[in-house]
Amino acid sequence: MRFTIVFAGLLGVLLIPAFADYNINISDNNNSGGSGQQSVSVNNEHNVANIDNNNGWDSWNMLWDYRTGFAATRVFHKKACIVHRMNRDALPSLQALDAMVKEKKLQGEGPGGPPPKGLMYSINPNKVNNLEQFGKSIVGMCKGIPTYMAEEIQGASLFFSSEKCINAYILWILNVSFCGSTVEN
Repeated sequence: MRFTIVFAGLLGVLLIPAFADYNINISDNNNSGGSGQQSVSVNNEHNVANIDNNNGWDSWNMLWDYRTGFAATRVFHKKACIVHRMNRDALPSLQALDAMVKEKKLQGEGPGGPPPKGLMYSINPNKVNNLEQFGKSIVGMCKGIPTYMAEEIQGASLFFSSEKCINAYILWILNVSFCGSTVEN
């Protein structure tokens, strides 16, 4: 009986890291690029990464659901959610994101490497009626909030350079821009 309890305890200690959330805080003391403080949580059990950007009025939260292939960004001052398909060519895998953030955190690095990849999205002004199609994680983040679908725009566009855009700088690896009439309110 005693051996069974010890074995179960050891098994629990060994399995916990496989299901744990990892939180990494990246602080931008100079507030260059308006990124404020960001924290990243990687949940390997649910295949989800969560990025929180705390920058006063310009705070936002982004969720990458690797299981469903959708991402959502909740823009707090707009009181809106924006959902889009994940561009897996531009986004690191969940394991690579976890490793990158840990490596940069441990080395005290961050900005200063290669320039971040850029993605631009056009927001559809029609509200999404059925959040369930995007998975439980996105439903949990966007439920009760006006939610819009966005489509990725390939290459630069003069049309969107004249419109209002919301920019989300994610760590030192990605710059995401959401453009369209819903961000002007």
